[in-house]
Amino acid sequence: MATVLVVEDDPFVRSALIRHLADSGHAVRSVGTALEALREVAQVGCDLVILDLGLPDLDGGEVLKMIRGLTNVPVIVSTARDEEAEIVRLLNDGADDYLVKPFSGEHLTARMAAVLRRLGGGSLMAPQILRVGGLAIDPQRREALLDGERLDLTRREFDLLAFLAARPGVVVPRKEILAEVWRQTYGGDQTIDVHLSWLRRKLGETASSPRYLHTVRGVGVRLEAPSGPVGCTT
Repeated sequence: MATVLVVEDDPFVRSALIRHLADSGHAVRSVGTALEALREVAQVGCDLVILDLGLPDLDGGEVLKMIRGLTNVPVIVSTARDEEAEIVRLLNDGADDYLVKPFSGEHLTARMAAVLRRLGGGSLMAPQILRVGGLAIDPQRREALLDGERLDLTRREFDLLAFLAARPGVVVPRKEILAEVWRQTYGGDQTIDVHLSWLRRKLGETASSPRYLHTVRGVGVRLEAPSGPVGCTT
């Protein structure tokens, strides 16, 4: 099970979350302020953060950005704000998922399991190294190599590259990329294009002269090797 950091200033909500998560077998720590949350993430670490936005000392949206500056730990935002624009902003700022209050403990643990499964946490399977030509991508270590040299990727760049590498040679629709990598079901074409541009630069290619990343106009994106076999090994 996971080590979970609950960041929630309401003592009743915090107690209920701790009780449910502990009963589900998770190791739980909890804090009630942004400062404590950042200290815990930076100095102790955890497998997943449940982040309330209504903190007394700093808005949770700003805390999310600060956490992203420290670590790639998955973050599920817990919020009473259900405006579409706010949810899109939080996802673009690095949230892995969100829950609108009130929500059940069962709903929370299901979302947690989905996030950890997607990011490779808690898997009993042997880790896979995804190989596409000279690319070697380790989802467990969140490390990507190109011709033996480590790529310096942001969290979202890695997520995008790993998602495409798991489907070598397949044209993946933009809607699917948006749903699986950004956890959005609408918009986002410009966001995808920007991240593809950054990835191409780090892979040493351009949109006009692609080696690995191929855009199929009006359809989606395909990752394939310039030559040689593609696939994955354990």
